[in-house]
Parts: sequence; structure tokens; C-alpha cells
Amino acid sequence: MSRNRVIYQSEALFVSKEHTSQNASDHEQLHRVQSANYGFSVSRQDVNQFGNLARIDSIILEAPTVNFDVTYYPTNGFNEKALDFFVRDANTPANTSGQFASGHLAAGSGKNFYILTTPEGRDANLNRQAGETDNSIIGIGNAFLTDYALDLSVGSLPTATVSFEASNIIADTAVSGSSTLFSGISSPGVDPELGQSLGLGIEIPVASGNAGDSDSDLVSALRPGDIKVDITSFQGETLSSLIGTDGIHVQSASLSIPLSRSPIERLGSKFPFARTVDFPVNATLSVNAIVNTMEAQNLANVISGCGETNRRDVSLTLGECGVNKTGMQFLLKGCTVDSESFSSSIGSNKSVDITFSTQIGGTRDANNGIFVSGSNTTVPYV
Repeated sequence: MSRNRVIYQSEALFVSKEHTSQNASDHEQLHRVQSANYGFSVSRQDVNQFGNLARIDSIILEAPTVNFDVTYYPTNGFNEKALDFFVRDANTPANTSGQFASGHLAAGSGKNFYILTTPEGRDANLNRQAGETDNSIIGIGNAFLTDYALDLSVGSLPTATVSFEASNIIADTAVSGSSTLFSGISSPGVDPELGQSLGLGIEIPVASGNAGDSDSDLVSALRPGDIKVDITSFQGETLSSLIGTDGIHVQSASLSIPLSRSPIERLGSKFPFARTVDFPVNATLSVNAIVNTMEAQNLANVISGCGETNRRDVSLTLGECGVNKTGMQFLLKGCTVDSESFSSSIGSNKSVDITFSTQIGGTRDANNGIFVSGSNTTVPYV
């Protein structure tokens, strides 16, 4: 049946455990998704010769790059776990039990993503019936993380944006649905060694409105009023006062963890056999605030000391609405102040932008990097 358009009502997003995953139990739905964008570009080399004005051929020399990014409301860490980030379980502070991005630092073949589209006018999360054949799937194969960004600001719900580079994209129509799963889906995964499609049949679970644990029913979104930005460990190292009600009033905070990658290719392979992370990885936290009180400070004294003494920890705590409970907490260890910039003009409050940075450490490094905890207790892919 033809349709007039596709809107968010009819779409649901799933991620696989591995690029070779086939069973429905090895796929999880991402929740509170706000946008999903994808596309590809193909680089070609024109072949010209004497005697012909126009090219005689246009050959693909490099594997096409598929770009994919998704934005969602972070809640209790379920999405992050499904995306292979390390999130400490239970409602305890983030500690040094594992780097947040550790699951994306080692070699691997990436994950697959599936964007399900149900018929027009039908909620993807509701009313699944046996015998449906009018669903479609967009599949993204061998996707590797390139960036995780967390945005917190006054007047807006917190958002997380995760970006990937992938090797393949497919479209399947006439996907069959039942009360428990969708089938008749082709895997978008490719064998990075042979540069060939895996040709696997895939099943994904039915879409639903909540993650698999009862706590998720309590978390529709996290409010900006329940967010705490703790940068007080740097008191005395900035011109702005950072402590108490007389200190700066934080308006927004943005955390970025970029994982740029280099595709490694070789003769005889049509796809990169690996997409390795470019180290070192510098994570940054940018804080914008209204200035209230200044501190007695001298930049010359700051730079005259030893660098190691200027490394501190900062934290971002996202509380759940209506309960004395932490939804997620981000702990940045081994941070330094990179910049402090003031802005003052007629008609506006004087503001300051402070940038902190830390480097992602190894999986056993307890003094540097980003460590995260979440209240979600569900273990994905089981």
C-alpha cells in the first residue's frame, strides 16, 4: 500500500549486540529517541584517456562511508548499556570500575542498527499483530562510535547524541511481523576481511514504549532542575567563584567524547578490515554560567606551579524526577581547566564560559577518563 509520508510515530530504532547477531534476543530497542539521521557518500576516480573528451569510466577506489547519528533523552543508562558503554549498575556513584567508552576502544567489527517503519498511522510501539507483511527496515552495518555528546541546559530536557561511521546500508520491504518479533530481515553486516555481505537472516523483537526493567516506567525524561554540575574542586583556579549561592549560576553544560577513527585498508579487500581509534582521546566539558562573584586570582601563579597539582575531578549528576534517586552520574577524573572566557554587554547578564578537559585512559586507569553510573538494572541482550 502506498503512503504519503513517514513520521516519528511509525519508526523504532534497534541496535545489535554484534555485527553478526541474528536472534531477537541479541537486539535491543533504544528508547526516548528524538532523531535518527543516516546517509552515505561514494568517492570515485574518473578514468580519462587521450582521444576522449569525457571520462570513459568512474571507479570506486575507497569503500563508501555510511554516517549515522541518533539523539535521545538519557534516563537511567539503559541506552548506553545497549550501545556497549560501560555503566556501573545500581544507584551508586560512578567510580573507577571501568572507563565509560571502554567497549569502543578495543578492536572489533562494530554493531548493526535497524530503523523499523510500520504502516502509516500506526504507532510502532503498539498493536503488533501476527501476519503483518507491510513493515520495512533500514539497516546500518558495521557501525563504529565516533562521538558521544551530552547536552544539559536550563529550559531543555537533557539530550545525548551518539554518532557512528559504518560500512554498509540496506533497505528491506515486506518485513513480517508477529506478536513477539519481526523477521524476513537481511543483515547489513559485512565481513571486513573478505569485503562481502554476511547474507544472514535477522530477527528483531517487537517495539515497546519502555526498557525491560520496571524502574524504566518511572523515567520518562530527566529534568534540568534535577541536574547538578559539580566543578567546585577547581575553586581557586578560576577567576569565577565556583562554590555556594554566591558563585556562578550554571546555565548549560556540554560533554563531548570524540573517538575519531582511521580506516585501515589493504590490497584485496573492498572494505576497511579495521577502524581503529586515534589516540590520545581528549574529552571536553564546556560550562556556561552567569557570573556573580569573582575570586582573587593571578594567572601567573596558576602557570608557575606543577601541572599535576592542577588536575581535579568534576561530576554531572542527573536526578530522577520526584524521587531522591540518581538517574545517571558522569564523573570526569584528571581534569584541567583549558579556558575561561567572559562576556559582558548592555542588556545581558555577564556570563562566563569555562572549558575542562581530560584524556580517556586505559581500561584499568583509575585516575583519568570518564566513569558513569546509572540506576537501570537491566542487562541488555539476555
